[in-house]
Amino acid sequence: MFASVLLLATLAIAAPLAPVVEERAYSQVSTAELAGFAPYTQFARAAYCGLDGLKNWNCGQACSALSDFTPTLVGGDGAKIQQYVVGYWASKNAVVVAHQGTDPTQLESLLTDVQVLQRQLSTTLFPGISSSVYVHSGFADQHALTASVILAEVKKLFTARKTSNLVLVGHSLGGALAEIDSVFFALQLPQATITTRTFGLPRVGNAAWAEVVDAKVPDFVRVNNRKDLIPIIPGRGLGFAHPEGEVHIVGTGDAVACEGNDNASDGKCTISSVPNIFGGNIIDHLGPYEGIYIGTIFCT
Repeated sequence: MFASVLLLATLAIAAPLAPVVEERAYSQVSTAELAGFAPYTQFARAAYCGLDGLKNWNCGQACSALSDFTPTLVGGDGAKIQQYVVGYWASKNAVVVAHQGTDPTQLESLLTDVQVLQRQLSTTLFPGISSSVYVHSGFADQHALTASVILAEVKKLFTARKTSNLVLVGHSLGGALAEIDSVFFALQLPQATITTRTFGLPRVGNAAWAEVVDAKVPDFVRVNNRKDLIPIIPGRGLGFAHPEGEVHIVGTGDAVACEGNDNASDGKCTISSVPNIFGGNIIDHLGPYEGIYIGTIFCT
């Protein structure tokens, strides 16, 4: 997660305050749908655990909750390169790619977060991507470090397991990498059926980028927890925008699905609930996501 209020204030520069408005029609998320996020939350949680635990799939409660998952590739160091795990999830007949979020004790990981200048994406990794698309340079650079090796493993598993189902998961910076992965795999493996679930996701790119995510990845959900302030940064005033798919946890057993990109109209959605970083609570970034907390300290 991002480590300091000073850093958060920097990232939130020029973010316009959402007006106080009357609530309009949002969709209540059913109890069953909310409970259905739990396996994805556990994958996001597991990605923070040590490499040995990931290799052996012995990372405490998260791995125990996903006993039918078999890891085939793990990597990263949690600092210069975020940890990641790739493998096969039998009950969903799906390949899973999960990325670790920011470890606040690792300086190099924090430096990735603060590289907020936007840049264009590599046309080698993102063939056919429009020149109007810009993304957070730190996130793009981090993604590029592992894109090719993860792509090769996913291709291998698709062939070995005779599936084209792909699940992409992450929390915080890991969620940003999962969002970039969503478009990356949609372009590189057009036969893939992609499911993306992110938790505590910061904004990743400009409005053109958000439109690409919306067009290429229809099964994209970003879960925001209560007063978590990470989803409102970097600020909209810096040219950043979220794609569609927001689910905002209001309280235990209570969540709403918010229409559109960066919904600032519905009173229960994130922008109205956290109009600026001073109205947020960084502890909510860790959870609970329906009873599940995410972060290095929860790898037990």
